[in-house]
Amino acid sequence: MHDQMPPDEDDPSAAPRPRRSARAGSGRVTLSDVARRVGVSAMTVSRVMNQPDTVSPEVREKVRAAVDELGYVPDMLAGGLASSRTRLVAAIVPTLAHMMFASTVQIVADRLAVEGYQVLLGLSGYPETVREEELIRAVLSRRPDALYLTGTLHSAATRRQLRAARIPVVETWDLSRRPIDMAVGFSHRAVGEAVARRLLPKGFPAHAVVTAGDERALLRAEGFIDTVVKAGEAAPIRRVTPAPTNVQMGRETIAELLDAGFRGAVSCSSDALALGIVTEVTARGLKVPDDVAVIGFGDFDYAAHTAPRLSSVRVDRQLVADTAAAMLLARLAGRDVAEPIVDVGFEIIERETT
Repeated sequence: MHDQMPPDEDDPSAAPRPRRSARAGSGRVTLSDVARRVGVSAMTVSRVMNQPDTVSPEVREKVRAAVDELGYVPDMLAGGLASSRTRLVAAIVPTLAHMMFASTVQIVADRLAVEGYQVLLGLSGYPETVREEELIRAVLSRRPDALYLTGTLHSAATRRQLRAARIPVVETWDLSRRPIDMAVGFSHRAVGEAVARRLLPKGFPAHAVVTAGDERALLRAEGFIDTVVKAGEAAPIRRVTPAPTNVQMGRETIAELLDAGFRGAVSCSSDALALGIVTEVTARGLKVPDDVAVIGFGDFDYAAHTAPRLSSVRVDRQLVADTAAAMLLARLAGRDVAEPIVDVGFEIIERETT
């Protein structure tokens, strides 16, 4: 399936992307570039970065403003690697508690290892943009040859840093019309819309959405709610849980809804939430899907082996990882990537819970 990609709301300037060399560090913003922008010596910029107390407040402010504007990241390996590669590829994911991210990074690491690259792993947490900026600054200071990122929502400062680094970057698990460099993923909003269209003809008396609070999950929830409302149905109940989600959250959330008299279909942002809902519903002596129907997201291995078997949305994790790794390796080898934006689509797998 090919769906409309979300706009880059986090990048209002929408500046054209510069063409990057596949060579790590080629054309990166340097300390001298910052010095020229401010009109001071490179030594002064170095002192601001390393011994700020030795420089006047006025100069410190000007230098730091230029650093932010240019996206400069201090090179902690300066001197020894100016003309060579580190053979490191940094991978940044929100968490390893989610099987989707852990399994994909493992595949990417295995593919890159064959070509002599090692993966440096960073965890951005939720919400990702809060810690990501500081994390990417720290990662870039180690001069990785390329970056594997999760999602396409980044702060303006992070985008400047990444573009200034002039290294291959692939954003995954989401799509954007204007990626920083390359992107492989799918439309999360389209997932929610497709799930709603699948459930609506079944005539459930009410609908609900139980979702994690991260940006991608919320996009799926919005797509689901809007589609149900446009079909003339009552607006779905919306419940937001912390990320990453787990079975307990699913049980506790549906317990609240059941106590309020809810009966109908629930769309979940994860299979873990959906499993929790099935567990609580059956524990109360109710029937799935007659009293409560539920569909998850991820289609993990256990989804086909629960009782009843869990309906879910499948995204080909192997394809996401293989495509991202192939993109990075091509650019690292100095080759162009024919399709810098790849939509891997998704598939709704209906089983006994719907």
